[in-house]
Amino acid sequence: MLETAAEIATLQELLDASRARATGHLRSIINDDRSLTAEDLVQLLTGMKVLSVATVTSRGEPRISALDGHFLHGTWTFSTDGSSAKARHLERRPAVSVAHIDGEELALFSHGAAELMLPGPERDEVEAHWTAHYGSNPFSWGDDIRMYRLRMTWAVAYAFQRDELLRVRGVPSTQH
Repeated sequence: MLETAAEIATLQELLDASRARATGHLRSIINDDRSLTAEDLVQLLTGMKVLSVATVTSRGEPRISALDGHFLHGTWTFSTDGSSAKARHLERRPAVSVAHIDGEELALFSHGAAELMLPGPERDEVEAHWTAHYGSNPFSWGDDIRMYRLRMTWAVAYAFQRDELLRVRGVPSTQH
């Protein structure tokens, strides 16, 4: 868990604001008993998680693919090869929707912009995390590996049976 108290607070503000402006239908599903807090998320979303990442083509057509994601500093990081269609989409149209769905147990749905991580301290930290996880440096996986950080503008977090999920996964329950 690399999140600072400020990053957790910012994520919680985003979660609260997103739920507040969601439709009544969504709020009826992700109600107080089924929503996860920022603190819950940073404890539940450790290690690699499979993400569904939706990009947009030049014709405005949606495209979705599965990627490895790591939740670091209160948001997703993910990578792809620069020759991929996804990389071309992100270069021209960085708006994305990203979802992590773990069966019916939990989900994090988010929208925002994929920001290419340039060399520097932030990317170095993410690179070190990924290298430790996979046992190899992600930038060694190809000639043009690109690492992205999701800048979320909307996010909701769901757990069908929140208290049970937290208990089973050994996460202390936080107040809503």
